[in-house]
Amino acid sequence: MQEKTYLKWYNKVGYGSGDIAGNVVYAFLSSFVMIYLTNTIGLSAGIVGTLIAVSKLFDGFTDIFFGTMIDKTHSKLGKARPWMLYGYVGCAVTLAAIFAIPVYWGQTAQYAWFFIAYTLLNGVFYTANNIAYSALTSLVTKNSKERVQMGSYRFIFAFSTSLLIQSVTIGLVAKCGGGAAAWRTVAIIYAVIGLIINTVSALSVKEIPEEELNEAAEREQKEEKYGLVEALKLLVTNKFYLMICGVYILQQLYGAMINAGIYYMTYVLKNENLYGVFSWATNIPLIIALIFTPTLVGRWKGMYKLNLRGYMIAVIGRALVAVAGYMGSVPLMLAFTALAALGQGPWQGDMNAVIASCSEYTFLTKGKRVDGTMYSCTSLGVKLGGGLGTAIAGWLLEFSGFNGKMAVQPESCINMLHIMYLWLPLVIDVIILLVLSRMKVEETNVKIKAEMGMDIK
Repeated sequence: MQEKTYLKWYNKVGYGSGDIAGNVVYAFLSSFVMIYLTNTIGLSAGIVGTLIAVSKLFDGFTDIFFGTMIDKTHSKLGKARPWMLYGYVGCAVTLAAIFAIPVYWGQTAQYAWFFIAYTLLNGVFYTANNIAYSALTSLVTKNSKERVQMGSYRFIFAFSTSLLIQSVTIGLVAKCGGGAAAWRTVAIIYAVIGLIINTVSALSVKEIPEEELNEAAEREQKEEKYGLVEALKLLVTNKFYLMICGVYILQQLYGAMINAGIYYMTYVLKNENLYGVFSWATNIPLIIALIFTPTLVGRWKGMYKLNLRGYMIAVIGRALVAVAGYMGSVPLMLAFTALAALGQGPWQGDMNAVIASCSEYTFLTKGKRVDGTMYSCTSLGVKLGGGLGTAIAGWLLEFSGFNGKMAVQPESCINMLHIMYLWLPLVIDVIILLVLSRMKVEETNVKIKAEMGMDIK
């Protein structure tokens, strides 16, 4: 039986454009906040790293909280879209605030300003917006192919935005006059662009009526009410949710090490503009892989084999990047960076569909639909992985003797940059590959449905 379709092409494109808004915040913050704080404001990389780590203690539980709130929301706009719309207003304000630290304040006040703005952005506003945006994958369609397509559109926009921001930001800051005032101006520009696009994205799709979300109306009527504690229990007893969280956190740790490449290009390769070039080598292959992901999922009858084989390629690519790095060959580093990114692409494209299958697993085994709560793994991964990754990068730089005011860094710092940019991404990719080898949620759902006598579509 052919699955019912819910979306037109423009709905998928409109939804996907929302990741332009998300990455206006995330790509800009993760790629440039550390070098802005160390080289422009003059703060300590180690202290900044510690503040980011402490911030995670404040917002560690807000992911599940907002996921639960989305599940309990009933409005004319639906469950997720109100949170997506209003959450981004706060994202725009706090993003601008992070890059508007008063230069004439004392360092203690500057650290406090950064900590408050960073915590509000990650712990409140970005969380509400990102979980809601991710949850829409389950709330606007029940069609598995459309979910994969939505994920592909989404991440095409995401990586295109990352590519653009990583390529133009350094030049744009220079054109705005350089220094703290220029960073503030660029942040405001990005915040306004993101706010407009997020609004368009949220209004481009319509959520399915709640009564249609469950496969059986009788079963829906028997669902029990649950609170935050019960939601947490539902998540931690879902082994696939824990796997996805683990992979998502590892991906963000990976991204944090790659974003530390701005230091690697500046102090090892002696050309900060190469950061944009390597961004092209990463994001263009990812986009190409995303374009073909829906077709490959259909050809291989699911996502498991595609994701596993893709990350095998990614591991090989990153190993070769390390070899090329010690050879000092930038062209080979670029080529193997592209190979690794090509292998990582399929998982990026079908990840939301895998999470939807994970949510279905909870429904099949527990009889409760927790779509919003389930998508907390996306924000949780971004915050824990990205935040801790940035913190670890700061600690490693501080430990190595890095000083943002010095044009030439000590040998200990150069060696650390090799570890951060060449070896840690390889180790992380190997661990992700091992986790994905056990991510058989689709197969498990099919078996459960067969045992329950349900139609398998």
